[in-house]
Amino acid sequence: MKKLFTAFVVIITIAGITLLALPTILHKAGLHPEYNGPTTKLPGMRALIVTTSHDVLAAPGETEGPATGVMASEFTHPYYTFLDGGMEVDIASIEGGQIPIDPGTLRFPVKSPEDERYLNDPVAQAKVKNSIPIADVDIEQYDIVFLSGGWGAAYDLAQSPALAQKVSESYYGDKEAVIGGVCHGVLGLVNARARDGELLIAGRRMTGVTDKQIKELGIEMTPLHPETALREAGVVFENQSAFRDIFATHVTVDDEERFVTGQNQNSGLETSNVMMQVLAARTE
Repeated sequence: MKKLFTAFVVIITIAGITLLALPTILHKAGLHPEYNGPTTKLPGMRALIVTTSHDVLAAPGETEGPATGVMASEFTHPYYTFLDGGMEVDIASIEGGQIPIDPGTLRFPVKSPEDERYLNDPVAQAKVKNSIPIADVDIEQYDIVFLSGGWGAAYDLAQSPALAQKVSESYYGDKEAVIGGVCHGVLGLVNARARDGELLIAGRRMTGVTDKQIKELGIEMTPLHPETALREAGVVFENQSAFRDIFATHVTVDDEERFVTGQNQNSGLETSNVMMQVLAARTE
């Protein structure tokens, strides 16, 4: 009996230690990697982060399912990168008002340090609660436009004529904004049009979450998948792969240096820093 009790205690102890170490294990595997590259200061410049307004993960036409929305790190990582770089940062969403944050992305063990910072930041929380409707945004005021992902973005970013129009206006605006996004956020680019009526992103090198990752996560019921949608829009699609693509990451800058896209939830820090570097290089 004593040996059985001892074995039970050992098993419970090992399980507890493993659970506590799980965030570190996931981080070492590739989830939310640290950014160790160059940083940039852009005081006086403005950035806009755009998110989904959709909050239910369900097949098209269905209204019931698990809560979803924007993945927390896909707006907290760029938000604090831009803010710490001296930029003024606004947050918009497709419909405006309260932005749905996928609750699972703010929980142990996937919550990132930037997510924790957000949970203790009343100013950022107020922006999320009172996001600007994308149709009301004066897009030409922004030097950077960043489209956040999360599963909710599959339901309303590409489907928003207002967002497509704002992307085109930003591209042709006097500021010549750097436009980008990560994961499902890049769906907000697929219907933007050039002045000749052609798709604005056709022929450009870009990335987004892979069909492989979507299949591995079992979320194939969503109406649009970034890799498929980007390829259909004529994009030269780039990505990295891993034993599970949730642990991969990749950032692509198009040849014109107007679009910077990140593959998935791991790419937000690098994508936002590269966007700032591209913008800063114009003034050197």
